[in-house]
Amino acid sequence: MVVSAISSTLSAGTSYWKTYCFLMQHPFIFKLLEDINYYSKLKKSKKALVDLLTDDSYFTAVPETWHVVVVDIQNSTDAVATGKHHQINLTATGAIISVLNTIRKGKETVEIPYFFGGDGATFIIPDFLLEKVTRVLDNFSLHIKTNTGLLLRVGTISVKKLMKENCSLKLAKHSLTKQLTIPIVLGNGLKSAEEIIKDTFVENNFKKFEEDLLNLRGMECRWNQIKPSDTKNKVLCLLLDAVHEDEQGAVYKEVISKMNTLFGTFKNRQPIKSTHLKLNYSISNIWEEMKISLVRKDWMYLLKNWFSTLIGTFYLNLTRDGKQYLKQISQLSHTFMLDGMINTIFTADQNKIDLFINFLDNLENENKIVYGLHTTHASVMSCYVLDRKTKHSHFVDGTEGGYTSAAKMLKMKLSARG
Repeated sequence: MVVSAISSTLSAGTSYWKTYCFLMQHPFIFKLLEDINYYSKLKKSKKALVDLLTDDSYFTAVPETWHVVVVDIQNSTDAVATGKHHQINLTATGAIISVLNTIRKGKETVEIPYFFGGDGATFIIPDFLLEKVTRVLDNFSLHIKTNTGLLLRVGTISVKKLMKENCSLKLAKHSLTKQLTIPIVLGNGLKSAEEIIKDTFVENNFKKFEEDLLNLRGMECRWNQIKPSDTKNKVLCLLLDAVHEDEQGAVYKEVISKMNTLFGTFKNRQPIKSTHLKLNYSISNIWEEMKISLVRKDWMYLLKNWFSTLIGTFYLNLTRDGKQYLKQISQLSHTFMLDGMINTIFTADQNKIDLFINFLDNLENENKIVYGLHTTHASVMSCYVLDRKTKHSHFVDGTEGGYTSAAKMLKMKLSARG
């Protein structure tokens, strides 16, 4: 309501001088607008990631008026074991798409940081979006439970409350590729938020599903498993946490420097290569996508999307727009995240993986890190496509549970440490 009132007062026709005078007379509104646009206006770093991590000038504290929103699938490890890894990935992707479509539908210009986690997602949002976003995610959770049997937990905590718990949450913007800018978080704020939300989650069985709130426009999952371009290579999913919060920047710099030395640049180790993308024409694949993206089954949707996927190969390989779309996919694929921990998926040969594991074990023995990893034969990708020219994002995980399997290893180590 406050934001709407400000928007109407500062209409498009308002002169710059009048706007300036208005804001100077109402400093609390000026501060509110500054907070709302915090991430949108954050300076983007084009430095190498290893240099950014130890440069405090790019990191700023997240405003206390913002909130952390966490969604994750309860007992996702068991769900992977029963063969539901595809539904898990679609659910995590769907949560992100639900939030982004909600912001887009409201014609909000605010930009928010978010993180894909394989079996869930994390968002950092301004206060005025909180009620709208949580309502949409709670509704999406009901939809998921009905259609897949999975329980998607949804919870929030304010940055202000995290600060009172002595948590740190510093944020920077990084140009990971020419087309993809990602948030980089240092501090244990998001990890603490996730722990608090999971510990306090109580399922609400009295909410009713609202059909109009489900908006998964742009959701697609039409690709076969993506194998490395070199048949000798494997796909590695890594979760890595620094033991000491104040050493995160230096430790992560050391780890990423080692990755660059062993596996080459981010582009070289990227698991998504346009030459190895093959469409999946399976009716069952589109059926699973439909169960997540629509309120109810629609045979026309199924046939239309099966046919469009069938002819998609010709579009991708024979048209200029199709070829351009293929090239952009690797540029816009989320295969590296740093949300206080390193979450990444990449390709490498076994000999170099063994050297890397030996390096990680040494850091772990020095009590610098704790890590979990999962090595597999291919990656999987789910997509958010509003148009195939510029507005598309791609969320990548490993087969056989990927990040969820890596998290299982990490949790076992943390449990053993006490």
